[in-house]
Amino acid sequence: MERGRMSRATGRQSELPMRVQDSNRMSMVYTTPQSKQPSFGKLNIPKPQSVTSEKRTSFFGGRTSGASMPRNSTMSGFGGTEKIKDARPLHDKSFVQQCIRQLHEFLTEQGYPGTLSTKTLQSPSTKEFVKMFEFIYRQLDPTFEMPNLKVEEEVPAILKALRYPFVLSKCSMYSVGAPHTWPQALCALMWLIDNVKINWSLSKQELLFSDFCEDSDNIEEGAEYNKLFLDYTAETYCKFMQGDDTYEDEDEMFLTKLKKLYNVDEVLLASMEEKHRILSDEVKRLEKESQTDRLMTKRMDKVKLQADLKKLQSYRSSLEVFKANLESKASELSDELDNTVSHLDSLKHERDELQNLLQNQKFTPADVERINREKRELQQTISSLNKSLEDAEQHKWNEEIALAKVKEKAELKLTEYHKLARKLKLIPLSAENACGHDFEIRPFECGPSSMVQHKTQIQMLLRKLISDVEEENSRLANMKLSQEESCEQVNSNILDKSNDLKQLREQIRKLDERLGSEMQELAREEQEWAEEMEAAENHRKLLEKKVNYGYDEAVQQLKTAQQQYHLVLQETNEERRTVANNLASVFTTAANHLSITEKCLEDLNSRVQRVCSKAVEEDEAAVQKLRETLKSFMCKENSL
Repeated sequence: MERGRMSRATGRQSELPMRVQDSNRMSMVYTTPQSKQPSFGKLNIPKPQSVTSEKRTSFFGGRTSGASMPRNSTMSGFGGTEKIKDARPLHDKSFVQQCIRQLHEFLTEQGYPGTLSTKTLQSPSTKEFVKMFEFIYRQLDPTFEMPNLKVEEEVPAILKALRYPFVLSKCSMYSVGAPHTWPQALCALMWLIDNVKINWSLSKQELLFSDFCEDSDNIEEGAEYNKLFLDYTAETYCKFMQGDDTYEDEDEMFLTKLKKLYNVDEVLLASMEEKHRILSDEVKRLEKESQTDRLMTKRMDKVKLQADLKKLQSYRSSLEVFKANLESKASELSDELDNTVSHLDSLKHERDELQNLLQNQKFTPADVERINREKRELQQTISSLNKSLEDAEQHKWNEEIALAKVKEKAELKLTEYHKLARKLKLIPLSAENACGHDFEIRPFECGPSSMVQHKTQIQMLLRKLISDVEEENSRLANMKLSQEESCEQVNSNILDKSNDLKQLREQIRKLDERLGSEMQELAREEQEWAEEMEAAENHRKLLEKKVNYGYDEAVQQLKTAQQQYHLVLQETNEERRTVANNLASVFTTAANHLSITEKCLEDLNSRVQRVCSKAVEEDEAAVQKLRETLKSFMCKENSL
């Protein structure tokens, strides 16, 4: 409610008839626990009077001014004749749209019975404006009923009775939705909504501050409260007449005196303010959480996690493939290692046999010389043979490279041929244009003679296929010419039908215009019937009011109900006091529990700090010992 009341503080003047616009200063409406003055407590809502009613009294009633100097006030609350200049930006479109949104929100929240939309609030009719005004005013006075006659005079009179600081002319009520009159009427409705919200907040405030003292009604109606209030008003009015606009010192003094008078508990107020701050922070946090779409964020997180899962699965599959490759390579290497070990064992065995044979043999020097000579000859023959082998291998390598290049070119041409044959649907054997013939060339499956034979066979088949395709092409060209002639004939028929269709559409348009005019006439007749029904309903209501004769009995019942209400109110006040005492005891126990908990936490913190300091000292001693050992090792190393 506080938020709704302060929402338009920057775009309009204060509702109270005062010059001071200091929003940071505490208003006098919220100082007293239970105010019954005309301007500082409950709103004084008089019964709506006609235009010819008597002149209203002053803002402070019949009391004379506290200052001796005369001053012509520019506010209607002090009985001045001059008009207040409206400083609200009535011609600002953004301000008007903001007021329309706030009006729509208020009417929707309070259950406005009629049809309502922001489009209709852009320029409403006088009837709709009167319905909205009546609905809002009933929030202040539930027994209010708008008279059916002279509504244009009653609405300005009611606003004047409520001390609306600006003038709403009677002429503007005849055309409320006009661009030059709707902003003024809209601001009047917003001012009335602010009064409703202030009234609600004051009624809640009475419940909040009703138990500060046991006999608050008697204190406020007594001489002490009246003396304080009259002193405050006299001092502030004197300063106002001298030209001052702020009364912070007087407000502080008045608040301190009221607190002393009502025995206000400062500790309880501080605890309640701290609780209010915590709750307001919690509300802001919840509002921020509600503004962000948590479902969308969770969905985005889900999509990201799914993408990460897919990446992880692909990475896992690649790792498995890599693992399989490594295992295959390891098996191959193990097999190769086994073969190498077996070959090494055989070579060792052969070496042992040769060594045994060498040890057992006996040669003469001539045999040794002959063997060495044969050995040299064999080495020369081996070197010559190796050289010829290298030359043969080099020649073979060159021939193989040339053959590979020729083979690569042949394979490229063959792949182009196969690609073209697949496009022409000639291969495989079951293709559409193959006709049971095999057009695929397999170069390395047969010898060169069969290759030439296969080539000639494929060429004959391709020539035959080309001739068939040319015949089919000529036949299709003739068919295309015949189809074009038939298409031209169909286009001429379509043109004739389109002309007929245009004529039919013209006839349909004329029939639609005639139907629209008849529908407008029917709507106008229905509107006239609705107006007649409404007039009859209003006449019926007027007759019911005239026939109602139980007014005296209802007044007597109201008096008895008021007496019962006062009795119930006294009982509820006693219950409130008991509840307040119980709450105070609960709060004291909670505070004691918090203090005990804080002491325990402080002891625990001190113990943890002592343990941490002791551990740090031990660590420092260990580090110092390590440094000394390091220095000793360094010295030994240098000495070595």
